Amino acid sequence: MPITSSEIAQLATTTVAVHPLVLLSVADHHARSAARSSNKRVVGILLGQDNGKTVNVANSFAVPFEEDDKDPKTWFLDHDYIDGMWGMFKKVNARERPVGWYHTGPKMRASDQEINELFKKFIPRPVMVIVDVREDTVGIPTDAYFAVEEIKDDGTETQKTFLHVPSTIEAEEAEEIGVEHLLRDIKHSTTTTLSTRVQEQLSSLRGLQSRILEIRDYLRSVSKGDLPINHQIIYHVQDALNLLPDLDDPAKTKAFTVNNNDQLLVVYLSSLLRAVIALHALVDNKESIGKAELEEKEGEDEKKAKNNTPGAKKADDAKDEKKGDSKDEDKGL
Repeated sequence: MPITSSEIAQLATTTVAVHPLVLLSVADHHARSAARSSNKRVVGILLGQDNGKTVNVANSFAVPFEEDDKDPKTWFLDHDYIDGMWGMFKKVNARERPVGWYHTGPKMRASDQEINELFKKFIPRPVMVIVDVREDTVGIPTDAYFAVEEIKDDGTETQKTFLHVPSTIEAEEAEEIGVEHLLRDIKHSTTTTLSTRVQEQLSSLRGLQSRILEIRDYLRSVSKGDLPINHQIIYHVQDALNLLPDLDDPAKTKAFTVNNNDQLLVVYLSSLLRAVIALHALVDNKESIGKAELEEKEGEDEKKAKNNTPGAKKADDAKDEKKGDSKDEDKGL
C-alpha cells in the first residue's frame, strides 16, 4: 500500500533499539557460516516489541538461507523453520514477538525487497536491520530500514524503497554486567585504563571520520548529478554545519585558545603532581627496604655473637659428648 509524505515523516522518527544479545547472536551465526563460505551473508528473525515510536529488539534466531551469487533474484528461505522456531520461542517468552529480520550485508542487496515482502506474511511492519560484522567496523554496526512505497509528486508510478531510521544499542542491567565480563575476558590483562580510554577515543574519531567521508561522497555525487537531490538529507547536513563554531571570528578564536590552554595547564599540573607522587612513593619504598635489610643484618650479627660466647661453646661441646656416648652404647649393644 502506498505511503504518504506525512506517514514517511512519522515513520522516520521511529527508533530501533538493538540489544547486545542480538549482536552476539548475529556474530556467532556469521562465524559459524563463515567456516563454510566467508562471502555469503546470513539471515535471521528479530524478536522484541514494536511500540510504534520505538522497536525494541531483544532476541533473535538464525534462519536457513541460501542465495545465488550470480543471480540475486534466486534465493531460498525455509518458511516451516520460522514457524517451528517461533512456536518454541513463544512458549519461553510470549512477550517477544517477531518485529523484523536481519542480514549481514554489509550493504543492501537486490533481493532485499522480495525477502521483506515475504516477511510481511509473518510480521505486519517488519524492520530490516543490517548488522556489519566486519572487524574493521567503527561506530554502531547496525543500520535499520523500513520498506515504504513512495507516492511521487509528479503523479508517476509509485516506487518501493527502504527508509532509513535511527538505531541505537541499548542494554538492561543484567546484559551490561554480562557484556562487561565478556569484554574483560577478551581484552588483554596488561592493558591499562589510560590505553583503553585512548583506544576508545580513537575508535570514536575513526567513526566520525567515516561518517564525514560518507557525507562528502554523497554531496559530490549530488553535485555531479549521479544522485537525485534529497532535501531532507540536505536539511540535516545544514543543521549539522550550523552547529559548528565560526572560527573566523577573532573573539571566538581567542576564547577557544584560552579554554584549550586552561585545559592543557590542568593536564600539565596533573602530570607534574603524578610524577612527584610517584617519586615520593619510590623514595619511601627504597627507605623501607633499606630499613628491613639493616634490621635483618643486625639480627644475623646478634645470632653470630651469641654463638661465639664461651657458654655457647661449652653447651655445644656437651651436646657433642652426649651424641658420642649414645653412639658407643649403641655399638656395645
